[in-house]
Amino acid sequence: MSSAPARFDRGHTDDLMSFLTQAPTPYHAVRAAADLLEKAGFRQLEETAEWDGAAGGRYVLRGGALIAWYVPEGATPATPFRIVGAHTDSPNLRVKPLPDTGAHGWRQVAVEVYGGTLLNTWLDRDLGLAGRLTLKDGSTRLVNVDRPLLRVPQLAIHLDRQVNDGLKLDRQKHMTPVWGLGTPREGDLLAFLAEEHDLPADGIAGWDLMVHSVEPPAYLGRDRELLAGPRMDNLLSVHAGAAALAAAAARGGDLGAIPVLAAFDHEENGSQSDTGAEGPLLGNVLERSVLARGGGYEDRARAYAGTLCLSSDTGHAVHPNYAERHEPGHLPMPNGGPILKVNVNQRYATDGTGRAVFAAACERAGVPWQTFVSNNAMPCGTTIGPITAARHGITTVDIGVACLSMHSARELCGSDDPFLLANALTAFLAE
Repeated sequence: MSSAPARFDRGHTDDLMSFLTQAPTPYHAVRAAADLLEKAGFRQLEETAEWDGAAGGRYVLRGGALIAWYVPEGATPATPFRIVGAHTDSPNLRVKPLPDTGAHGWRQVAVEVYGGTLLNTWLDRDLGLAGRLTLKDGSTRLVNVDRPLLRVPQLAIHLDRQVNDGLKLDRQKHMTPVWGLGTPREGDLLAFLAEEHDLPADGIAGWDLMVHSVEPPAYLGRDRELLAGPRMDNLLSVHAGAAALAAAAARGGDLGAIPVLAAFDHEENGSQSDTGAEGPLLGNVLERSVLARGGGYEDRARAYAGTLCLSSDTGHAVHPNYAERHEPGHLPMPNGGPILKVNVNQRYATDGTGRAVFAAACERAGVPWQTFVSNNAMPCGTTIGPITAARHGITTVDIGVACLSMHSARELCGSDDPFLLANALTAFLAE
């Protein structure tokens, strides 16, 4: 189902590992992606500024979302777009509005469960704290305490002899991390963050903070053919998309469409926000790009009619210990190349036309590919793909990389697959 595979480039995966470490939160992820694009000549636009239609690379940041695009020389107002869609958020534990808590001589941090996380993977793990602080003057500051600071301790087996027969965790009672001893005092956590980042103790007006594992990404296996790391759902796709957009932009006037990277926040809880795929951000940016090049409604409609989107997210590799949970005719493997994700009930947006688009991109890139469909007896997850297709009327195809331990604090994929995905995305954007 493919041509000969592209040569594996360990440098791309090494760069992904660095990217994952730089991006403990969506806010850090879009900054890291923007830095990658800046090196390729892209420049940031403010949403409140007037835009021009000149050729070149541009990007917009809003919270934990990034929209970036490259206008080639000769593009008209009706030139279609080629979009790679991804998301920046991952299931985790996020700090509550009143964070300082504790009991029985322990100081703890109150957290709320975000998304469909595998709760047990956060137990007995060294955790850092990162996110965004909003200061009283309205400015924001990214913060990252990337060292062991917190821990969610599991109950010893001596106090729960049946734990190995089925661990049951109460989200409210059992997931509160400890970070010291003593009596909790209101303002402790913010005062600590202010001191760590050289900020005035009374200068913080708001915060969006979350915990992360401080264990770095690592190659795994006898031949290092696997990659273990945090937040690969879905920063693996964000990184591959940014690399592909930079590579497409390097081709300049040879492009037949305007390549776009759309990295959204809040996919893990439904995408309903001003930075999520169901919000207006992507549509506003694309329409403003058309208008900046002198177009109107008719040009926008023509451009959208010719637009294609690859929604890139992680998918399920066959699990050797639970093979019965998978569809027996579709068993994706790590390092088998990106997967085409199909669901006739539109949990994924792929149809036959989209399949042909994806297959052609992989063929041009010399990249192998696989197909994923869920077992009929198992409910299927979803992505930004159907949302993008429905909201904008854009032909959308769902793809991704096969992995194990999806939504764990630490996931696992093939170490070749990030490079193979980036090559397929480049071929798609640069056609």
